[in-house]
Amino acid sequence: MTRIIDAKLITDKIKDLFIKANTCLRPDILAGLKKARKNEAKEKSKYALDIIIKNAFIAKKKMLAICQDTGMAVVYLKAGQSLIVKGNLKKAVAKGAALAYKKGYFRSSVVDDPLIRKNTNTNLPPIIYTDIVPGNKINIKVVAKGFGCENVSKIRMFRPTDPVSSIEDFVVNTVKEAGSRPCPPVYIGIGMGGTLDKAVSLSREAIFRPLGKGSKDKHIARLEKSILKKVNNLRIGPAGVGGNTTALGVSILTYPTHIAGLPVSVNISCHATRTAEATI
Repeated sequence: MTRIIDAKLITDKIKDLFIKANTCLRPDILAGLKKARKNEAKEKSKYALDIIIKNAFIAKKKMLAICQDTGMAVVYLKAGQSLIVKGNLKKAVAKGAALAYKKGYFRSSVVDDPLIRKNTNTNLPPIIYTDIVPGNKINIKVVAKGFGCENVSKIRMFRPTDPVSSIEDFVVNTVKEAGSRPCPPVYIGIGMGGTLDKAVSLSREAIFRPLGKGSKDKHIARLEKSILKKVNNLRIGPAGVGGNTTALGVSILTYPTHIAGLPVSVNISCHATRTAEATI
């Protein structure tokens, strides 16, 4: 059945989601941090996690940003093919993001040209990905992506003949080179397949999966566990002070790809992992 909604509903929802993402740590991430605190033996590691957990508590209670880098606004829209949006969808999304960053007093981190680098002062434009799906609803996912972890994320075009172990090494070495810069413990999203740009998009979308919920594909779930173990064996630890928990989890999304290629993208997300999701 065809359904019509006003674009203002999307604006309001985008605003609420970005405020939530920037101020309220996801319950699964918070639970993961608390679990990591119990599993740490070093006092420095425990202390680092205590500060991270306390910071999240204060941010939620006072509706303040979890981190001063409130990120670049990234939005994933899955719109039902039987849904009609009355108004300009792209403008509705941008307006919602702008309102959130203004209302929340979040830092404007976007420059209008990558070389001239003049701040837009609105944190716009957002990055928007759209997909058409069955139904008459619209699913909205938002990410406030800070660049401490974005700057250490990577992509590599593997050959189809490369062993899976080489992919594991690539991910582990990416985390090793990053060190403390992405504010560990991190959540690692990995995209495999598609084209170069599809793999990157998948790796970011992978972090929406609840922490600890493995892939439905058994061979991918095994790979997630193997990578997580190897990453934590690096012992970079919380805030880079050493310890048992360098990563809280690993999430892999895959997509069919070309017979001659195997793109793999690693998207590192900081301990805040600022995402939120809703369906209208």
